[in-house]
Amino acid sequence: MPRSSPNSVATLASEVARLRIEARLRALAIEEAARARYDWPRNARAEQGLPPGDWRVWLVLAGRGWGKTRTGAETVRAWVAAGYRRVALVGRTAADVRDVIVEGESGILAVHPDGERPRWNPSNRRLTWPNGAQATTYSADEPDQLRGPQHDAALCDELASWSRPEAWDQLRFGLRLGTDPRVIVTTTPRPTKIIRDLLAAPGTIVTRGRTRDNFANLAPGIVEELERRYAGTRLGRQELDGEVLDDTAGALWRWQWIDAARVVKAPDLRRVVVAIDPAVSSNEGSDETGIVVAAVGMDGRGYVLADASGKHRPEDTARIALSLADLHGADAIVAEVNNGGDWIPTVIRSHRPNANVRTVHASRGKLTRAEPVAALYEQGKVSHVGAFGPLEDQLTTWDATSGRKSPDRLDALVWAFTDLMCPRELPRVLTESSYDF
Repeated sequence: MPRSSPNSVATLASEVARLRIEARLRALAIEEAARARYDWPRNARAEQGLPPGDWRVWLVLAGRGWGKTRTGAETVRAWVAAGYRRVALVGRTAADVRDVIVEGESGILAVHPDGERPRWNPSNRRLTWPNGAQATTYSADEPDQLRGPQHDAALCDELASWSRPEAWDQLRFGLRLGTDPRVIVTTTPRPTKIIRDLLAAPGTIVTRGRTRDNFANLAPGIVEELERRYAGTRLGRQELDGEVLDDTAGALWRWQWIDAARVVKAPDLRRVVVAIDPAVSSNEGSDETGIVVAAVGMDGRGYVLADASGKHRPEDTARIALSLADLHGADAIVAEVNNGGDWIPTVIRSHRPNANVRTVHASRGKLTRAEPVAALYEQGKVSHVGAFGPLEDQLTTWDATSGRKSPDRLDALVWAFTDLMCPRELPRVLTESSYDF
């Protein structure tokens, strides 16, 4: 058997050593990349770092894609490392907290490296860190979850869109642990009362941001596409530029009217209706179908109880309307039939033959129909039971003098209160009636 030459042995040893060095370098590169991924002070933009100074609420008002979720998650991570032990994580819904704040690609689990990552127990809605700190998740839709628990820090996501503003009050009552309880609020801005109050509060520090600020971390072309479609529009200023906008000139409704009359619970009700403003079609590019539940109370005041508007197929519209009618004890379903909506009574009755459906025909312009309802708001005669973000945005941003088509949620609300509170001799029968307005 031939022996290997000294040169060939040396060459082989040299090659093995080279491969080992390359493997080690690759491993070091991977380790460095992992460290860099979790090095938030190195990766964050200056405005995403914890603000210095003495503050109680850090209000981050920024456009879509700015990095609000990552900023909130990294703030919680920093607080836990600094000694905070009981953190509240509050989102618009339970699904939002779970899918975005905790499990999202920029959420709390994702921003922690191995060894620091908390253990997530969905059954008790709790994250537990290796150092013993805990964070509990809460849904703003269920304010009573926050009645009682105490915390020394909190992350509130999309506060401007919470349907139950009292959840914010319950959270603040429970922030009484430790020596320096703090809250970070990350939200796309809307001029709600909570946001305006926070902006005016002395203990609030505000960070503002635009979608374009995070250009380097967004999909190629997405910023240009969004700006091409929405730059200069009110929606673009709010959703991309992170501006808190006041009422639109020419709008019939004012935020202050809505906020001043808002209530947590409706009183005993005299009449309830489900109003439908149908879309002409139900494909992806269609308008929404407006579905709003409203009532007049025993006190003679109007109440908005629910908004289930969306891009619904006719069958879904019928099921949703009937479900809401059952839930709220509605006396009737009121539906506009001008724009192809004559299918509504037929489809609803295919599910429930004796349903009380009243069809309405728009014989006047939308401005003329909307003005009496807006006047009820101005007079303080209508209350929203909770918050209805998209509906309230439509009410306060539709310029009635522009000639632009009125939005569907607004139209459904107008039909509801026209039926309930605007003086008019309307036929009342058990099954179906029709009238012009």
